[in-house]
Amino acid sequence: CTGPHTFQHLYGLDSREDWLWPFFAGYQHIRMYDLNSNNPNPVISYDGISKNVTAVGFQEDGRWMYTGGEDCMARIWDLRSRNQQCQRILQVNAPINCVCLHPNQAELIVADQSGAIHLWDLKTDQNEQLIPEPDVAITCVHIDPDASYMAAVNSTGKCYVWHLTRGVKEEPTQLIPKFKLEAHKRYGLKCRFSPDSTLLATCSADQTCKIWKTSNFTLMTELTMRGSSPAETSRGWMWDCAFSGDSQYIVTASSDNMARLWSVETGEIKREYSGHQKAVVCLAFNDSVIS
Repeated sequence: CTGPHTFQHLYGLDSREDWLWPFFAGYQHIRMYDLNSNNPNPVISYDGISKNVTAVGFQEDGRWMYTGGEDCMARIWDLRSRNQQCQRILQVNAPINCVCLHPNQAELIVADQSGAIHLWDLKTDQNEQLIPEPDVAITCVHIDPDASYMAAVNSTGKCYVWHLTRGVKEEPTQLIPKFKLEAHKRYGLKCRFSPDSTLLATCSADQTCKIWKTSNFTLMTELTMRGSSPAETSRGWMWDCAFSGDSQYIVTASSDNMARLWSVETGEIKREYSGHQKAVVCLAFNDSVIS
């Protein structure tokens, strides 16, 4: 099915645990819809943002939502509040590409177009930053569910990996550089760890999604949209990806208006999802049983 959002451009989507109330992020708005209803209008709309909202996600109990955008601000919204106003703001010096919540639910990782990664400690409101490569935009950051590693991809196709220590109780997370992967030769777009923390996927403008083993960060599988014939027209960028709950499959979104389900082990396409009239640039995936 297709969600009922009316954004001209969609930059991010996510949902709370029940997956019946998805949130869509786009130009100046975050909107929530009821998938059980035929109502095409949003149930809730969070407004007052001047530019594109590029990231959206949720605290594990669904009490609050976090967003980031091209207005150089990361925001926290209390979903229990009726006034629909953000409660906390982190101001950075460049447009934000990605926001990721640490599994400890107490730190937000914010990546921006200047190449900076900000570690926002929500308990102390302190903000530390690191810059893997000056003036090279960080396009995505992600932390594995075990909170052992953090990965970041940038606009040159590199993927940086850090080992995480501390980050429990009152201790802030410490990042120890671990690997620098020459993951792609073109623009890096997304990085995602698998639910079992054994795999890392990276997506790129080079029409591939690569899957790496986290045991040694060597390449396991390359999923590609490139045709076998050099004369075949390019199918565009591989924009986003999401693993299945058992980490055996991965879904990708791409510029050829398609989403695809792949076998992680073999790289075989198991299913193709068509119907979109424009590029599929973001996705969220949940294959668990909803009670």
